[in-house]
Amino acid sequence: MNTSIVIADDHPLMLRGLTDFLTSKGFNIVGSATDGNSAYNLIVKLKPQIAILDIRMPHKTGLEIAEACKKNDLPTKIILITFDKEEEVFDQAKAFNVYGYILKEFAIEEIETCIESVVNGVPYFSEEIASYLEASDEENKPDELNLLTKSELKIVKLISENKTSQDVADELSISVRTVDKHRSNIVSKLGLDNKPTSLSIWASLNKRHL
Repeated sequence: MNTSIVIADDHPLMLRGLTDFLTSKGFNIVGSATDGNSAYNLIVKLKPQIAILDIRMPHKTGLEIAEACKKNDLPTKIILITFDKEEEVFDQAKAFNVYGYILKEFAIEEIETCIESVVNGVPYFSEEIASYLEASDEENKPDELNLLTKSELKIVKLISENKTSQDVADELSISVRTVDKHRSNIVSKLGLDNKPTSLSIWASLNKRHL
């Protein structure tokens, strides 16, 4: 394997452990760093295929490095290793085109599979984080959604994507009058007021559950 990799972690044992493990597996570790600025400079200079980054590092976090790489169109694919299970952090990672997201407690077990997946252009996220987020999403799912029919759910999903009534009508091959009737029923079931923007705001806030 000639995959070029930069590794950055401010914990020396984690950094050494990953470096030794991946070297033993034939990966080409071209640089390592213990802080975010050094890691980003290595990425800019060496342009490795992959950068494996701790999320929380001094001077620049893994997320900030990922954001900078995206902004500057750097070709390096980012894999983050972290203890964080917060949905907000995960969403930020996806927004910055992070290709891999691994929980630290499973890093050695999953990193090789993750790298192979990422090299082939397929994002890889720890099953544990996916399961955690699914469970969290299910717990926070609004009960009101259970009141809606399948047709109404389709309409709410389209509204969450900022579609107008005409857009919804065109996509579902129904009339605008039918869409408006559905909207009225949905507003009633959800207990919203009759302001034109109320349903759009509600749909946007609950988009991930649709």
